[in-house]
Amino acid sequence: MFINDLIISFFFFFLLVICVLVGVA
Repeated sequence: MFINDLIISFFFFFLLVICVLVGVA
């Protein structure tokens, strides 16, 4: 499903942003 794939992609992007923020902080 397109919506499901979009949510998974968004979640992965969010998790990547958190990792970057933790790395910077």
